Amino acid sequence: MFIDTVTMPDLAWQQEALCAQTGADFFFPEPGSSVREAKRICGLCPIRSACLEYALDNDERFGVWGGLSEKERLALRRTSH
Repeated sequence: MFIDTVTMPDLAWQQEALCAQTGADFFFPEPGSSVREAKRICGLCPIRSACLEYALDNDERFGVWGGLSEKERLALRRTSH
């Protein structure tokens, strides 16, 4: 019997993320709300690049990841293709 398994991404880096210690409210604000505080926290985070890479690889559409908003990640994806 063959069982097809899906490889889950390694998310160990999230344990070191500053957002894991802060809470999701800053990083998933209501539409039209400021993301300034989330970006400030991301700017201090030692694993910001891993977070951004994860968001781009997994097409995260919501929230601030790696210091970039949804619109900024979309623009980055468009320029890199």
